[in-house]
Amino acid sequence: MVSKRFLTFKVGHVKYRLQYPFCPVILLALSLCLGCSKKTSGTPSSGGGTTDTSIAPAIDPPVAKTIGFFLNDWQAKTFTAPSYKDTVVSAQSWDTVTVNASSIITKIPRSIFGQNGAWWMSPMVNQPLFLSQTTNLTPHIIRFPGGSSSDAYFWNEPQGVTPPDAPATLLDLNGNPQNPGYAYGETNLNYEASLDNYYSMLQTTGNQGILTVNYGYARYGTSANPVAAAAHLAADWVRYDNGRTQYWEIGNENFGSWEWGYRIDQTQNQDGQPQYLTGALYAQHFQVFVDSMQQAASEIGKTIYIGAVTYNTAPQSYDVPTTQTWNSGMLAGINGKADFYVIHNYFTPYNANTDAADIVSDAATVPAQQMGFVTQQLQTYGAPVKPVVMDEWNMDAIGSDQMVSNVSGVFADLVWGETIKNNFGMAARWDLENGWSSGNDMGLYSAGDEPSIPQWSPRPSFFYMYFFQKLLGDRLVSATVQGTAGLYAYASTFSSGEVGTVLVNTSATPQAVNIKIQNFRQGSNYYWYSLQGGTDNGSFSRMVFVNGDGPNAVAGGPTDYTTLQAYGASTSAGINVTVPSMGAVCLAVAKAN
Repeated sequence: MVSKRFLTFKVGHVKYRLQYPFCPVILLALSLCLGCSKKTSGTPSSGGGTTDTSIAPAIDPPVAKTIGFFLNDWQAKTFTAPSYKDTVVSAQSWDTVTVNASSIITKIPRSIFGQNGAWWMSPMVNQPLFLSQTTNLTPHIIRFPGGSSSDAYFWNEPQGVTPPDAPATLLDLNGNPQNPGYAYGETNLNYEASLDNYYSMLQTTGNQGILTVNYGYARYGTSANPVAAAAHLAADWVRYDNGRTQYWEIGNENFGSWEWGYRIDQTQNQDGQPQYLTGALYAQHFQVFVDSMQQAASEIGKTIYIGAVTYNTAPQSYDVPTTQTWNSGMLAGINGKADFYVIHNYFTPYNANTDAADIVSDAATVPAQQMGFVTQQLQTYGAPVKPVVMDEWNMDAIGSDQMVSNVSGVFADLVWGETIKNNFGMAARWDLENGWSSGNDMGLYSAGDEPSIPQWSPRPSFFYMYFFQKLLGDRLVSATVQGTAGLYAYASTFSSGEVGTVLVNTSATPQAVNIKIQNFRQGSNYYWYSLQGGTDNGSFSRMVFVNGDGPNAVAGGPTDYTTLQAYGASTSAGINVTVPSMGAVCLAVAKAN
């Protein structure tokens, strides 16, 4: 006789009670069948997000060696929903961006968003508009005192007072004597920044610095031991700085024939240096600088990191021998004493009238090429892998207002997204202010010499960078694009739980995009800012419009950008936006309560 049993089970909210003959095989089969009806973890819903109650854990990967200590001051970010206006997104054919909120690529170093300052940018601290704009932008890192002029900068000298062992003229690449244009850290000129002005500006705007010390002085100095003199000058700067600056670099682009110290007058040199600099000689000198500067830091109980000038690409046949052999001599001879490696890149062909398509293509591809080249060079020449920084970047495109255009903003967002994705430790755009030069101006702000535009007015790039940061979280996560060529997505998560995505459209037409988010419990709303150029100046509009709001002048963007309402919509019909042609959308999706 088979005994009878009752089985109680639940489907949804309904309980069932079945009478059955007790048979272990039947019971096992029924249990397995019921188990199969459960949803698997991470199944996406049609509108983005997940429909199950299980989210794959988001685990931080190991810190990439090429980022390293630049994540030491990483900070969690909290997203605050902006004021918004309800916006209807019409149904249409969509490209798809799939975001996996649990697939973390890297924590995002704040130093990626750096900018370059310079001693010629006025005292800065007496310029309220400059201070407010820079505070709003929050670059985190501002480099100083300049690029090539760093190798002719004496941080502790009054205006016009040059050390007696610094010659009045220096040799250019052709051996002709030139006025080096020495700059002085204690300048009293009302149109220049002193070193103390720079420190005060950093404190006022809430940023940190990276300082470039004068390496060229180790070459052109006329004392009995110019290397020791230059290293001592740098070490005294470390002492004076007293821990305000963590990041330092020795020289600027010293592999180049355009730098002071590339070629010296041997008749004035007293320690037997060769006429032309080499990477191997720089490596010898670099170690002297490091020993002196680290000793100074130790004396005052501070930690500093020191970077070495590195060449960023394969040498060409037309390059001077110094350039061609720089990395082989420097990396093999530096004895592991560099804390990080410094490269610069101006992406587009030098002084060419490059079109918009090529500009944005370079922005999307060059950072990966650069990182691949540098890490390969480290391996080839037996140097340890350490953080890599690109603390000067911009474009070299001239002739059509490219540098001051909306395209320059698209370019900036792509460079940022790709440097984060490719694990750079720092990046710094060149520069905050330069000069109009008929529109060939790399400055983020107008210098006041641009027709009809006041000084410190932000260029389109400023607005692209501002909203990129505003909607970017603190961890980069994977994002896959299906659809239009020329559409790029950089997705992130906030520690407060939301998901941010920057969409950049480099194609010739607006693109409708549906965003699906895996491993994320989405909330009821999403918010975005849409950026695009105007109809002026062909492909290179000098204007940018944010959610339809544009400048009150012939160039720039909306003056009310900090209070500008976002667009907002319900997630119930999906997360859908239209990304303008040669424009961007910066978007955030609320988390479920």
